[in-house]
Amino acid sequence: MADTDTQNHGERAVKVRTLADLAKIAGVSPGTVSRALAGNSLVNTKTREKIEAIAREHGFRPNQMASKLRRQKTGVIGVAIPLGHDVRQQISDTFFMTLLGYLADELTEKGYDLMLRRVIPAQDEDWLDRFIGSGMVDGVFVIGQSDQFERIEDVADGYLPMVVWGNHQEGQRHCVVGSDNRLGGKLAAERLIASGAKSLAFLGDTQPIEFAARYAGAREVANKLGISIRALPTHLSPERTGEEIAEHLQEIEGEVDGIFAATDTIAVACLKEIRERGIEVPRQLKIVGFDDLPISSQTAPPLTTVRQDIAAGAKGLVDLLLRRLAGEDTESLVLPPHLVIRETA
Repeated sequence: MADTDTQNHGERAVKVRTLADLAKIAGVSPGTVSRALAGNSLVNTKTREKIEAIAREHGFRPNQMASKLRRQKTGVIGVAIPLGHDVRQQISDTFFMTLLGYLADELTEKGYDLMLRRVIPAQDEDWLDRFIGSGMVDGVFVIGQSDQFERIEDVADGYLPMVVWGNHQEGQRHCVVGSDNRLGGKLAAERLIASGAKSLAFLGDTQPIEFAARYAGAREVANKLGISIRALPTHLSPERTGEEIAEHLQEIEGEVDGIFAATDTIAVACLKEIRERGIEVPRQLKIVGFDDLPISSQTAPPLTTVRQDIAAGAKGLVDLLLRRLAGEDTESLVLPPHLVIRETA
């Protein structure tokens, strides 16, 4: 009995300030706690009653933060960039900077400020719950799903004002804005093959959902036309990209004549390495990128790429978030990609 009393006393001594604190005691995720305290039917009765009992024991009032946010707007929108798949990638990546620029412009016009957070999920598994529950933001953008799809899904069940830049798949619960990545991959492969490529390579990390969809689209086209294609893992962290591309080019020399780069950033680095090797583009090696970043028209030769409308995406992100802040449960927005033919394929 004494041991039990000590244990209970110890539990009561723990200060519960956040959903994450309560989740640790209950042995569940913060998302489950959020849903349980909101009365969400997705949480089974036994678990919900356990969580409610722990909350009462610790004097935790689950709606305190939510009501505070309803009463007091901060005028700030949070932007989180989770780097679960490539922890060395930098926010200074050209894609991030382009999208953030458009987002800042759109938010400023609507009277909001932007708070940016670079996240390493391996170091903080409750990164999203903590950001949302901080009281510092009215809503949140998550830029890229990385390897955090389930975490984002979990939070989306109990938190409406969140919109994610990423890939949409049937049945997902979180609201997303992004391109049809699978279709974009198809367009890239079709262009390479139409330009005469007989063997393809995909340069990129196929673990992130967006890149996986691009590769899947390219592979579908290649398989249908009897063209070989291989995936060569390539990271976006500056200190690794060039080295990995050099290794890939050495491996595929004489075997592959068409490269689909997962991003323009990778494609530009690839063109630099190809030029140093004296390989002629597109006569010996054809290349197609993805994004149509401003730099893609300035390379030598100018890069053929799949364009995703980043400006329209930023506008869509802001529009959907504002509607969600007003209480509307919005649908996702999938933007059509377009092939931009220049001189590399």
